[in-house]
Amino acid sequence: MRKVLNVGGNSKEVPLSRRFEGWEHVLLDIDPTFNPDVVCDARELATQPAASYDAVYCAHNLEHYYPHDVARVLAGMVHVLKADGFAYIRVPDIEQVMRMAVAKQLDINDVLYESEAGPITVRDVIYGYAVEIERSGNDYYAHKTGFSPKSLRSALNDAGFRWMFTGNAELDATILAFVNKPTLYAEELFGLPRSI
Repeated sequence: MRKVLNVGGNSKEVPLSRRFEGWEHVLLDIDPTFNPDVVCDARELATQPAASYDAVYCAHNLEHYYPHDVARVLAGMVHVLKADGFAYIRVPDIEQVMRMAVAKQLDINDVLYESEAGPITVRDVIYGYAVEIERSGNDYYAHKTGFSPKSLRSALNDAGFRWMFTGNAELDATILAFVNKPTLYAEELFGLPRSI
């Protein structure tokens, strides 16, 4: 059975992409409250067993690290991935957030969109969801950096990912990244163009 490591997923109640249906879901999180399978700061991924996972799923977590720590997190992802594995990463797209805020003439405290958790302000996307940070008292929920698709690709490239595919999602930068050439399985799973 293929294994996906969900980095910073908070809880298994939060669904993964449907593409991981039937995979073993291993949750890694710094917060033991929601009983992750592995309690670990993602900056310490390199302490986990090497080449153990077919995929790393990291949704809305990478922005919670300072820029200098992002490189450690991504290097850790490379460390835990099998040679034919991949990383599926989603972060807020700061470029799109800024464009929308300017186009709609929004102030930093204005609501950018409504979510299941409630209204999300421009400030929440840039600095972290204030309601959750205040409720939990946990500073690790704060955003310490931001990404555009270009800057995310650059960080992944610096970490050793050589094959990248950017997805389109409003206000999210989504990238599927491989250290090595994607396998036929991955190409079919994600509908990627066939590599030569």
